[in-house]
Amino acid sequence: MSHPRFTVIFKPQATEICNVNMVINLSEQHSLVSNWVGELRNVEVQGDRMRFRRNLERIGEIAAYEISKELPWQEVEIQTPLGTASTKVLREQPVVATILRAGLPMHNGILNYFDRADNAFISAYRKHHIDGTFEIQLEYMSFPPLEGRIVIITDPMLATGSSLVKTIHNMKAEGAPSQIHIVVAIACTVGIEYVHREQPDVKIWCGEIDDELTAKGYIVPGIGDAGDLAFGSKVQM
Repeated sequence: MSHPRFTVIFKPQATEICNVNMVINLSEQHSLVSNWVGELRNVEVQGDRMRFRRNLERIGEIAAYEISKELPWQEVEIQTPLGTASTKVLREQPVVATILRAGLPMHNGILNYFDRADNAFISAYRKHHIDGTFEIQLEYMSFPPLEGRIVIITDPMLATGSSLVKTIHNMKAEGAPSQIHIVVAIACTVGIEYVHREQPDVKIWCGEIDDELTAKGYIVPGIGDAGDLAFGSKVQM
């Protein structure tokens, strides 16, 4: 499904997280996640692209496991070689969505757990201006029917939140999901606040939370450009 090009300009401003119950910092629950985030940040480790991608994938796997605890399930009877057994299974498979290209490793991590999920792909990027503002260009979205579905969106960095807000807005225009979960490696408090101001029903799962956002919309200390670190430098057309 293709969409016409549109833009949104975002100017960062200081704020605080307003809905802590809808934000889960996985580093506070899993020491392994904190370790993987540390490797993502470490300039001495970042040169190993495979390791960088794998750490993003691992965070996606942990997030998928934690999200699964909140999804509806049903009890079914299955046949074993010696009889029958009762077991719990997901009532429905989620739609796993990613913002290209940086979100792909985390997307794969979530698919490792929700291996029968439907998939969605979004092309969104920043177009910067010399005055320090930037536009979010969203040129392509491909997804299955979303009405009443559970949607999980991956993007390594939640900085200003502009890309995610615009993505969710356009998804809802095609059909209202029953739940929306965002999975990121690093989130900024400014971006979290913006997402919840515009989309208050969204739950955010992150590897860690940073408080500083530069005037150009980059997270500090952050990890740098996740897409370049995972897949190499780019020439943006």
